[in-house]
Amino acid sequence: MRLYRNLSIRQKQIVWAWTFLSLPVLFYVVIRFYPTGNAIVISFQDWNLLGDRTWAGLENYRKLVADPVFWKVFGNTFQYLLIGTPISLVISFVIAYHLDRVRFAHGFMRMLYFLPFMTSAVAMAWVWRWFYQPVPIGLFNNFLASMGIPQVKFLASTTNALPAILAPAVWAGLGFQIIIFMAGLRAIPPSYYEAARIDGVSWWTVLWEITIPLLKPTIVFIVVFSSIGFLRIFDTVFNMTSTNPGGPLNSTKPLVLMIYQTAFTSFDMGYAAAQTVVLFLVLLVVSLLQLWILRDK
Repeated sequence: MRLYRNLSIRQKQIVWAWTFLSLPVLFYVVIRFYPTGNAIVISFQDWNLLGDRTWAGLENYRKLVADPVFWKVFGNTFQYLLIGTPISLVISFVIAYHLDRVRFAHGFMRMLYFLPFMTSAVAMAWVWRWFYQPVPIGLFNNFLASMGIPQVKFLASTTNALPAILAPAVWAGLGFQIIIFMAGLRAIPPSYYEAARIDGVSWWTVLWEITIPLLKPTIVFIVVFSSIGFLRIFDTVFNMTSTNPGGPLNSTKPLVLMIYQTAFTSFDMGYAAAQTVVLFLVLLVVSLLQLWILRDK
């Protein structure tokens, strides 16, 4: 206490700041840093959850490189990223741009678009799975049959399965992105638009020269957030392909689902940890690359 009394006001503020920060910092270290470090260690070991851990060196990573299923899953994961991110970005911006100009029932419309984001991912996946079922159960195939169009094997086709799963994944995330885009649009000073209107600038020029450049911080956030979500996609795929996890010939299996199956079906924790490390590095590289590309110049 005597030492504390001898401190200056500035030093006392620092002591109290670290006192209040110590608990969340400790919580974050225990919840985040320790499991991450432990996973890296396990990736160099052989462990089946029951026996003792034995050192395996780089064996798990050699197995990863030589595993054709891993490379198939790795490609699927990037398909989710490269297709889902731009599609969701464009659709959410178009909806937000026009919804921002709606005055009648504006709050109700925003609620309708945000509702899928609040819906349970499991419930949403099973509803869409019902949509994709063949006649006479599936909604989409019943509609196609009523128009004389042959049925489509949405989830049983190696070609159609991944887009069929990507559709509800994009739809579920639109509400959050629309709200973020609308917040960004509301943050743009109206004086820019008033000046453009006085100068007689076309709406297309206003969109490309004013709206989109000033939305750049919002776009960066949505792109990074959406990319992480698609790289970590799991619940939609797992529930829509529960009878055949990963779809026909692993055509829809993402990396997170492969990690889950390796760890809790095959009980090969070392191999699963190696896959987790790869996913962590992919997330890190993709996020940093996007931040660098979309940085302010």
